[in-house]
Amino acid sequence: MSRLAVPKTYKLYIGGKFPRSESGRVYEIATAKGEFLANAAKASRKDARDAVVAARSAGAGWAAATGYNRGQVLYRIAELLEGRRAQFVDELRRGEGLSARAAETEVDAAIDVWVWYAGWADKYVQVAGNGNPVSGPYFNISTPEPTGVVAVVAPQGSTTRASGGSSLLGLVSVVAPVILSGNTVVVIASETAPLSAISLAEVLATIDVPGGVVNILTGSPAEIAPWLASHADVNALDLTGAERLDWVDLQIAAAETLKRVLAPETGVPHQSVERITFFTETKTVWHTKALV
Repeated sequence: MSRLAVPKTYKLYIGGKFPRSESGRVYEIATAKGEFLANAAKASRKDARDAVVAARSAGAGWAAATGYNRGQVLYRIAELLEGRRAQFVDELRRGEGLSARAAETEVDAAIDVWVWYAGWADKYVQVAGNGNPVSGPYFNISTPEPTGVVAVVAPQGSTTRASGGSSLLGLVSVVAPVILSGNTVVVIASETAPLSAISLAEVLATIDVPGGVVNILTGSPAEIAPWLASHADVNALDLTGAERLDWVDLQIAAAETLKRVLAPETGVPHQSVERITFFTETKTVWHTKALV
């Protein structure tokens, strides 16, 4: 007996919850063959503002966690992705037209990225920090601290490694290095292939990632990115996936509120300690030596 399919409408992920867009808008997600796959929420300016508020609210608690604890959370994400590997492989095959082998390779690579960054969570401070030589009876120590709320335009689904791989691998490659140091993130997922991003949100919602640490918006980067770039409560901007946008204008908007910007041409590797430290601020402390 034949039955009607039940089309799914995916929602946004803001503050640990799954709200509809306040505008009520949705758009169709198509398979690689152009067939209907699902509906996704089309985020608005108001949704972007709500995501920034959620990210700011979660910032203090997440930054206060130890590097070891944050590393454990990132590793737990990798564990759950491993457990749902077949689902993500299927989504990449249907949504982006990857072969079974290519999809498996991409999912495995995304899992490995979480594991790699989890290992750095309690170690990057020793690499990026420093005990500075001074003339006088003082200790002078520099240490990296989270910069705050980071807005990210994720890679938009290219299957080339240079741009972060598939939509899943691209998303993971820009989110993991931002949050491991204690930042919170508002990320605009791939517009044409957002399925993996929302499935990842479902993973995040079931584990120890505090609500608001990761906020995922679906819809048009061209519409949402300018609002995030000019938002005064966003501290940094990652334009890795903004190659098709006017990212120069986005940089200008970010400069007006003194944001740190990672532009597409910067050349910071997707999997590197440099990508972690780019979204940190160096704090230097002076302390007197005890005189005997």
